[in-house]
Amino acid sequence: MKKKFKLEDLDCADCAAKMEEAIKKIDGVSDASVNFIMQKMTVEADDARFDAIMDEVVKVCAKVEPDCRILR
Repeated sequence: MKKKFKLEDLDCADCAAKMEEAIKKIDGVSDASVNFIMQKMTVEADDARFDAIMDEVVKVCAKVEPDCRILR
């Protein structure tokens, strides 16, 4: 399953790159991209566990950029 999400308060391109790298390391994620300019994130992950994977994505992103919110 591939889904796009709007991001809020992502402050820099470096943080976006770190978030993308961390998301790709999560078990079950086949691909991810974080676009700083567009303030959007795309996550492609296992359908059966997508919600659990997204919970992990939120945690990982909060470690990199505590102010950033993923609008689901």
